[in-house]
Amino acid sequence: MSVDAGQDTAHGTPQNGQPRTSLDTAAARNLATTTKSEPQMQGISSRWLLKVLPWVQVTAGTYRVNRRLSYAVGDGRVTFVKTGSEVRVIPRELGELAPLRAFEDEEALTALADRFVQREFGPGEVLAEAGQPADTVVLIAHGKVEKLGEGPYGEQTRLGVLADGDHFGEQALLSGDGSWEFTARTAAATTALVLPRADLESALARLPQLGAHLDAFRTLPQQRTNRRGEADIALASGHTGEPALSSTFVDYEVKPREYELSVAQTVLRVHTRVADLYNEPMNQTEQQLKLTVEALRERQEHELINNPDFGLLSNCEYDQRIQPHAGPPLPDDMDELISRRRGTRYLLAHPKTIAAFGRECTRRGIYPDPVEVLGSTVPAWRGVPILSCNKIPVTAARTSSVIAIRTGEDNQGVIGLNQTGLPDEYEPGLNVRFMGIDEKAVISYLVTTYFSAAVLVPDALGVLENVNVSNWS
Repeated sequence: MSVDAGQDTAHGTPQNGQPRTSLDTAAARNLATTTKSEPQMQGISSRWLLKVLPWVQVTAGTYRVNRRLSYAVGDGRVTFVKTGSEVRVIPRELGELAPLRAFEDEEALTALADRFVQREFGPGEVLAEAGQPADTVVLIAHGKVEKLGEGPYGEQTRLGVLADGDHFGEQALLSGDGSWEFTARTAAATTALVLPRADLESALARLPQLGAHLDAFRTLPQQRTNRRGEADIALASGHTGEPALSSTFVDYEVKPREYELSVAQTVLRVHTRVADLYNEPMNQTEQQLKLTVEALRERQEHELINNPDFGLLSNCEYDQRIQPHAGPPLPDDMDELISRRRGTRYLLAHPKTIAAFGRECTRRGIYPDPVEVLGSTVPAWRGVPILSCNKIPVTAARTSSVIAIRTGEDNQGVIGLNQTGLPDEYEPGLNVRFMGIDEKAVISYLVTTYFSAAVLVPDALGVLENVNVSNWS
């Protein structure tokens, strides 16, 4: 029988017309044990946040953050509803303006919201000019607005950037006699809702309850807080003789925030036949458990970043959120982010954001020195490590955020919360509990981890929002 040239000879058949003189490797493998790796997993990331957070033992399952009494100043962001091209402010969201804080009359808020007029501005248009009468309330529905001031030598300075949900001019709710302390100019196409003082006065004539609320707000003591909004402590200094000293006490929040430990868990199932017969050279249950724990730790970090209750992105105060000056993450933006708090310990960013920041540094001829964190070399800015975190989302518009944190209880920073010493503990804060064998001979294990995070004081956490990670120009 003839054989085609090049035919594979798994059973000793001649190849290229030549008879085989030794055993083929395919046949030999039937009598050999291969050298193999442990099961690999692509979904494992560096999980820097879990590594650098100081973890505090929460034996009671709940962690209470006691703070000095602070007064809400209404500097949150306003939410809008959009129907086609029409944008309207949600009436209750007007409570984010300081003078309307705690005003609960739904009918009056709705009437006031209806008087806001939608206006469209192109790039470079002026919404408010320094020195001119401050007689308009402006709510930014979409876009970007620069706040510009004048430096000590007459030069123009940039005071900040306002974006979606920000607002200014709420002093017009109290009086039409003030003047703008800055110039507001659009840096991009902007949609805003404006309320002129004249329209407000017309509304006040029909809404006496709103006028009474604003009158009461004007009479509130204005010197009761420090620059952080905390209840002031009366002190005396620089005096001589024997004057009567001020008496004081440190007031606390009546209802401090409490963080309950969150949970991430799953049920691992292993058939008894697999556990009995296929445990050499690797224990199948241990390998299954190892990869399950890795997945739980990935979910844990995701929740610490994105959870709407305790996640870092959701818990950052509005006055600790800043917008980029030009779009991509610039060195100037990083400087402003770091300067917002004392002792910034770490910066967390998506790998794409880190790459975008690196491009901006290279474009300017800046090459920051890396630093060492837990035995690994990582990029840094001003000596602050920039840690990779792929749990920070990148939006469809190719924007992301940079998180700045100060860590530790002693430093009034951000801390992780967990509970160790759990029954059947497998790792700190994670346990594996046997659930039994069902009628199909499948073994079940409940794998659980308990965790949360707490921000002890607001300036321990800051976010640089809406940075463009796709600027290649």
